[in-house]
Amino acid sequence: MQLDSSGLRVLNREECLRLLSATPIGRIVFTDRALPAVQPVTFALDGENIVIRTGVGSKLAAATRHAVVAFEVDEFDTVLRTGWSVTAVGKARAVQDPVEMARLAELPLTAWAPGSRDHYIVVEAEQLTGRMITREPANGASSRLRQEW
Repeated sequence: MQLDSSGLRVLNREECLRLLSATPIGRIVFTDRALPAVQPVTFALDGENIVIRTGVGSKLAAATRHAVVAFEVDEFDTVLRTGWSVTAVGKARAVQDPVEMARLAELPLTAWAPGSRDHYIVVEAEQLTGRMITREPANGASSRLRQEW
C-alpha cells in the first residue's frame, strides 16, 4: 500500500475508475471569464472518459470547449473520519458527431436539474489521481479500517 506524505493511501488508476463509476455526482472545475469556477454535475463513465450532459447554451458548455478542466468526486464519513477523493484532469470537448451522440444517449446519465439536456461534454481523463483516508482502530491494532466499494 502506497501512502502520500500526509499518510493518505494513494489509489491506483483502476481504483479511481471504480470509484468514479460508482458515484453519480461530481464537480467540474473550469475557467469562466478568466476566473476559476466549480459546478456540480451528474455524469457517467464511457470507458475512461467522463461524460456530462448539459444544455447547448449553458455556461458550462461554452466554457469547456477545448479547455483543460479538472473533475472531482468524493465521499466522506464525518463520524468515522474516513473517506476518499478522486481527481481527473484532461481536455474537454463538445460532442458533435451524431453517431457518438446517439451512443452517449444510451448511457445511464440522467440530469437532476430541469430543462433540456441535449449537449454532451466528454472529458478525457489524462491524469487520474486519488487518495483515501482510513483510521486506526481504537484498540491500537495495526490493521487499518478500509471503506469498501
